[in-house]
Amino acid sequence: MYNKSDIELKVAEFLLQIKAVKLQPNNPFTWASGWKSPIYCDNRITLSHPPVRTYIRQKLAQLIQEEYGAVDVIAGVATAGIPQGVLVAQELGLPFIYVRAKAKEHGTGSLIEGEIVEGQRVVVIEDLISTGKSSLQAVDALRAAGLSVAGLVAIFTYGFDKADENFANAKCRYSTLSNYTSLISYAAEHSFIAQGEIDLLNKWRQNPSEWGREEVLSPKS
Repeated sequence: MYNKSDIELKVAEFLLQIKAVKLQPNNPFTWASGWKSPIYCDNRITLSHPPVRTYIRQKLAQLIQEEYGAVDVIAGVATAGIPQGVLVAQELGLPFIYVRAKAKEHGTGSLIEGEIVEGQRVVVIEDLISTGKSSLQAVDALRAAGLSVAGLVAIFTYGFDKADENFANAKCRYSTLSNYTSLISYAAEHSFIAQGEIDLLNKWRQNPSEWGREEVLSPKS
């Protein structure tokens, strides 16, 4: 049985322990988008830790079986979704393909790499969901190629309302192993952050695009 809440907290624990997630509410990161953020998530680090990598592989495979049933192929989203997708495809004994960020500018000009058959039922693997924009570009590419997208699974989501809106508009289901709420809950309970930092972290989640401009942040302690 897939125990969702236990898995959310276990994945949060792993991500914090191996520093795949860093929390710095008083010394925020700057994302490529220009957003100021108290959190930085790099799930590629999970690949360097075999016990964590194994757990994530097994739970993503289990999540697919529980939520989406039988599928024909697994698709990874370039680049960070590719290794996770390969691991999951191996776990399930399924073919693997991946979707490039943009089509090749040489050779075949492929956007999707690997063998595909029109009508195949596919689940997309992503490592992280923020707004969902890049993930849904991959979904669109797979649909355009004639595949039936059952849904998308990822290791972690920030839980932005914008992501929910984007996936709903695209009529694409998505599921994740863990999320921002579970991670902050675990971090607070196990002293990865100070109690006084929780309010800053929660305010960022409510309005991430404006947070760094509104908050008066104290120096890193």
